[in-house]
Amino acid sequence: MVDMADRWLSISEISQYLGVSNDTVYKWIEHKELPAHKIGRLWKFKKDEVDEWVRSGKAAEK
Repeated sequence: MVDMADRWLSISEISQYLGVSNDTVYKWIEHKELPAHKIGRLWKFKKDEVDEWVRSGKAAEK
């Protein structure tokens, strides 16, 4: 059985987790180096990588 905590998250799931819009997530991928992986046409995220990115302060940089 797959551990749900370690599964790949979608744009909508990661935006809900972070409490921001999908558009904000796309902007962060492009401008703030949000750790994202493109699988085909879809962006996917690892929760632990995103948590580390937030902790590093990169989400707050202008």
